[in-house]
Amino acid sequence: MGKTELLITIILFNLFFVLFVVAIMVYIKKYKQRKREYLNEIEIANEIHQKELLNTQLEIQQATMQQIGRELHDNIGQKLTLVSLYAQQLVHENKVPQASNRIEQIYQIINSSLQDLRSLSKNLTNDNINENEIVNLIQEEVDYINALKRCEVTFEHNFEHIDLEFVKKNVLLRITQEFLQNSLKHAQCSNISIHLKSSAAVFLTLQIQDDGIGFDFAHITSDGIGLKNMKKRAEIIGGAFNLASKLNSGTTLTIILNSPA
Repeated sequence: MGKTELLITIILFNLFFVLFVVAIMVYIKKYKQRKREYLNEIEIANEIHQKELLNTQLEIQQATMQQIGRELHDNIGQKLTLVSLYAQQLVHENKVPQASNRIEQIYQIINSSLQDLRSLSKNLTNDNINENEIVNLIQEEVDYINALKRCEVTFEHNFEHIDLEFVKKNVLLRITQEFLQNSLKHAQCSNISIHLKSSAAVFLTLQIQDDGIGFDFAHITSDGIGLKNMKKRAEIIGGAFNLASKLNSGTTLTIILNSPA
């Protein structure tokens, strides 16, 4: 073989080798790209599955609460109403004058319990959520907590009406209730502030803050299931969830909805 043929062979070999290396690199690049796309598809599928699972859990929970609410209204409510009528009849008949004051007190207690039961039944059957604005629903919770005189709750909002579908109202209300209960039980706080704002840039922002003892995220155990539930509920409605807390510096919850849809 002459020098020219040897040189051509070496050049061709190097050329084929370079092409082979380039082909391998292109293959590896495409493989990695396909792998990323596949992992992204799996992640998206998992997110969709989780949201569907959370929605199913919420639907089951709502159906259960509705059933309980109907039972309270139709069964226990009717019995309390009957007892109230009997007590009222005893008061009017006045057959036992020495006990009339106590019967009147019993009648008042039964009526008060009946009103509480009706209110609870209405909340459980979701009628209250359907019929009221989110502002009014949160204000009811604020009034209830303030009536307990355990801490002072303030509520500020920059609107009275906003187009908010039932699921979003329900989730925001349940998260608010969860935060308030956690603060009352664990935070040893004196003040809780609630801000509900809507703007051109952000559809809706809910921020709740207490001045309690706070907590360390690293030491949250299974008892912190309420915090996980709040985050899951926010995910259901596509809300950005942020919970910040430091020991002796209180806790702040922020939920942002960028769209009413």
